[in-house]
Amino acid sequence: MAQVIKPEVDVVVVGLGWAGSLMSIELAMAGLTVRALERGGDRGYEEFAYPKPADEYAYAVRNKVMATPAEAAVTVRYNMSETALPTRKWGAFAPGTGVGGSGLHWTAVLIRPTPTDLKLKTYADEAYKPGILQEDMRIMDFPFTWDEIEPYYTKFEHICGQSGKTGNLRGQIMEGGDPFEGPRSEPYPLPALEDTLNSSMFAEVAKKMGYHPFPNPSACVSRAWTTPYGNQIAPCNYCGYCSKYPCLNYSKASPQTAVMDALKRMDNFSYEVHANVLKVELHDDKKTAKGVIYMDAQGNECFQPAKIVVLSSFQFCNVRLMLLSGIGKPYNPITEEGVIGRNYAFLSNGGSTLFFKDKNFNPFATAGATGQMINDISPGNFDGPALGFIGGAKIHSSQATGTPISTSLPKGTPAWGTGWKEGMEEWYGHSMKISITTTCQSYRDIYLDLDPNYKDEYGYPLLRMTFDWKQNELKLQQYLKGIVGNITKELNPDSYSESFLPMDAHFDLTKYVSTHNVGGAVMGDNPKTSALNKFLQSWDVHNVFVPGGNAFPQNFQANPTDTIGAITLMAAQAIKDQYLKNPGPLVQA
Repeated sequence: MAQVIKPEVDVVVVGLGWAGSLMSIELAMAGLTVRALERGGDRGYEEFAYPKPADEYAYAVRNKVMATPAEAAVTVRYNMSETALPTRKWGAFAPGTGVGGSGLHWTAVLIRPTPTDLKLKTYADEAYKPGILQEDMRIMDFPFTWDEIEPYYTKFEHICGQSGKTGNLRGQIMEGGDPFEGPRSEPYPLPALEDTLNSSMFAEVAKKMGYHPFPNPSACVSRAWTTPYGNQIAPCNYCGYCSKYPCLNYSKASPQTAVMDALKRMDNFSYEVHANVLKVELHDDKKTAKGVIYMDAQGNECFQPAKIVVLSSFQFCNVRLMLLSGIGKPYNPITEEGVIGRNYAFLSNGGSTLFFKDKNFNPFATAGATGQMINDISPGNFDGPALGFIGGAKIHSSQATGTPISTSLPKGTPAWGTGWKEGMEEWYGHSMKISITTTCQSYRDIYLDLDPNYKDEYGYPLLRMTFDWKQNELKLQQYLKGIVGNITKELNPDSYSESFLPMDAHFDLTKYVSTHNVGGAVMGDNPKTSALNKFLQSWDVHNVFVPGGNAFPQNFQANPTDTIGAITLMAAQAIKDQYLKNPGPLVQA
């Protein structure tokens, strides 16, 4: 069958989630013709918005709006000596698919990293004596300063209608906010979501113990909001269906609510769904791309020529496309040569579930980002060097949804049948959680590459993930167990259960943690150790830009979406201001 050649565009965007929609609208507003290609289907609000009811089994159990493993499987192994096996059911993470991507079903915690998080290598070199940290650790600084990136955090937070409490306004510490956050140029656009009982209890005890609680920064908007692109987002009604669900009420910032309605009205923008991009096609000199090859919904192989290629799909997909396309040298963990696949990182979670017979937490009235958190246990805010590890966590109490399948019950309660029903009757609404979301460092032998054994339906190798927990992260878990345990005891529940990683733990692919996968095609100052420069431009192929979590050199304790939005907007601005005038490398190696 002959290849279908499409009309050339200025920009082809691969993946239409947060990064893809932001790149599309910013470049289209600059007058460029933009064509987006999305592997999954279209996802308009008529598919799931009110008055259609939320369906816990469909969305939270059967992963209705996620990619299936058949569409996006990776192979997984603990170390280089093992044979990796493919994921056949999502567990630890669940990538999105379709228009909106993971931005459609995210929990909507919209929090910045700290300035120390962004310059972690500099902090480590200054704070840690030689020999304290593991020799195989490969942490790096992000290649920009706080002052450079801060305006783009502000811009993205206005696009989302961020709700919360300012902690540091132009260097002035504000009561009730996060005193450890970097200086903000502007306050939060909207006030924080309302506290629930659990978060009020957590905040009171945390403050009593000397910590600094503040409301979870949220992209579930607390008031009606109009985005800079003219889209309207409705105020949150605390229905509880956030994480893994599209928002029923049009209240959660997503590509659909914040960007797509305006973008679709632009004549110079178009998009195609069920368009599975297979590779980026390079010119003979391998220094520039000429477009992408994809399979359309009818099974035709198509070529979309473009002057600029933006890879803005999920982190795994971006790395795999770079490897399949020969963009950058693949990473070799033995010699440490090459850049594509290095510095992969995930994260760990855990915490305590507390049960109170005399308290009703009304779990049906909540939002994904309601709650209070503390940032006291993040790098530079406590004495990590004396404890022998680097990293930290945000510790938070966020009201879980009241959906029955996910309801926590005390240990010993039967998992089904009459005993489960009796446990639900007695304990529904009587529990709260204290949770951790941790950092995860990058290591020499933790990486991504192409699997030599398993291929997709088109005959291309699957992405292989080599990953396991390291002692640094397990030490962090045990330290956090003590802190959460002390807060738990101060709250004095009738009973509680804990879930923390023991020191001999291996990565468990079967239990959900988050979908905060990062690294593999990281940004940096040195083309020998990074795939992208500070503007997310490939060091090797200058008209290829790769926004996404793939650009993070390691994982910080803050959720990644705010930073993905900020670096994407910074890259889009550089394309408009610099690249279009003089196409070529924006940073000299």
